[in-house]
Amino acid sequence: MRNSILFIAVTALFAGVAAAQTPAPSKSLSTSLGVVVFPAKGQSADKQSQDEGECFTWSKSQTGFDPMNPAASAPPVQAAAPPPPPQSGQRVRGAARGAAAGAVIGEIANDDASEGAAVGAAVGAVRGGRQKRQANAQAQEQAAAQQQQAAAQQQAAIDEQAALFKKGFGACLESKGYTVK
Repeated sequence: MRNSILFIAVTALFAGVAAAQTPAPSKSLSTSLGVVVFPAKGQSADKQSQDEGECFTWSKSQTGFDPMNPAASAPPVQAAAPPPPPQSGQRVRGAARGAAAGAVIGEIANDDASEGAAVGAAVGAVRGGRQKRQANAQAQEQAAAQQQQAAAQQQAAIDEQAALFKKGFGACLESKGYTVK
């Protein structure tokens, strides 16, 4: 019984050491690009790695796209025009309009245009401030939407370039006797 336990422990120890010494298989260039390559003519792993490197370089030179650094090689997308600067003076204009309306209403209601003008000016200033805040919020929303649209266009351009690169990479490997999916 004791020998069996000792044998199992030693076997497990050697299996762990062997597994630790076995290097993890490195990811091939084609796999990192999301392309499956099969050596249809019996090419060795070293030859396949060499061919993949050559085809990577060729496709990169043909398309101008580097899938290892897609943002740097993507075509530039025109930036959206900046939003117009927020208007100023809404409170003053609101106060002036309110004062004029208040003066007319105050004169009609109780023969006191000055009191009506003061109340109208206060209400107009508050309303003008609210309109300014709404306009600023709307401008910010519009700017955010334009930024999202520009980012989506940039990503679409990168995706298109990546697809073209993969197509070239696959065509190159197929000419060297590989099956590419």
